[in-house]
Amino acid sequence: MALATKKKQKIIKEHRVHEKDTGSPEVQIAILTKQIEELAKHLKKHSKDDHSRRGLLKMVSDRRSLMTYLSRKDEKRYNSLVKKLELKKSKKQ
Repeated sequence: MALATKKKQKIIKEHRVHEKDTGSPEVQIAILTKQIEELAKHLKKHSKDDHSRRGLLKMVSDRRSLMTYLSRKDEKRYNSLVKKLELKKSKKQ
């Protein structure tokens, strides 16, 4: 389930690091978080949709990897993103 272009643009605008930023970890994590939220809503209605469930698990895994990367690279950016998106902090490895 892809995000609408306008929603994606809005997320990018809110979380970008600089003016032309579209691929920083913050932006990627924010987009994945929104997709995860929408897919979770879908799965509440359609509990037997195993293909979408697999996609959801992949997105969660990708987001976790990006968050681990960001926490190792820059702790301040990681903490501010966790606060902004209201996510739980992951355990350090």
